[in-house]
Amino acid sequence: MKLFFIRHGQSQNNAGWGDDTYQPSSDPALTGNGIEQARLLAEFLKNNQEFQPTPGWDAHNRYGFGLTHLYCSLMERAAHTAAPIARAIKLPFAVWPEIHETGGIFGREDKINLIGLPGKPRSYFANHFPELVLPESLDESGWWNRPFETDEERQPRADRFLADLLERHGDREGQPEHRVAIVSHGGFFMHLMCAMLKLPWRQAANDLRSWFLLSNCSISRFDISQGELTICYLNRTDHLPAHLVTG
Repeated sequence: MKLFFIRHGQSQNNAGWGDDTYQPSSDPALTGNGIEQARLLAEFLKNNQEFQPTPGWDAHNRYGFGLTHLYCSLMERAAHTAAPIARAIKLPFAVWPEIHETGGIFGREDKINLIGLPGKPRSYFANHFPELVLPESLDESGWWNRPFETDEERQPRADRFLADLLERHGDREGQPEHRVAIVSHGGFFMHLMCAMLKLPWRQAANDLRSWFLLSNCSISRFDISQGELTICYLNRTDHLPAHLVTG
């Protein structure tokens, strides 16, 4: 199996980071830059979707991506990033609810108290992305409808996702290899890295705090096969012009 982790395009919250006057959105839309990033990413993947088998190991996808599956979270910015990809490469895409950003959908009662909110209803996704395969459980009440996700709940979610991913898409004898792309979020990526490498959360040597930086609409690749995990590349952005490399 090959896993391609794609971070969503620039969101309104990303653009407002560091601005004390900005009021964060519970489920931010893409900015104009984010829409353009998603368009360019989709175009890049379309132009490189056809996979040409080679005698060697194409660790950098110089001979195509050959994506077979595409998933996104139920957060607006992820769905609006995944949709252009699905349409460009003519690949069905589906929701994987567990790959949402840390915290879930929440608002702020004040600087300390965070309140869980409903999230987008089924009709929103059906109207904007009629080709998106939605979970049967999603109705008009929204997809979140839970309290704010605590720190203690986040790593187990990433651990479960990794186990489910391997169960669903791991290599099977006599079956073609799955090349899976997920459109997800920076915070979830950190927990997924911890799950894959069994790293302590945000702890590095010499009392430093660790973080894997991901730019908007970047691609990271992981190969999982024959009992080995290989990190081929992280945070690839060569499909974007310099002024659209944002984080």
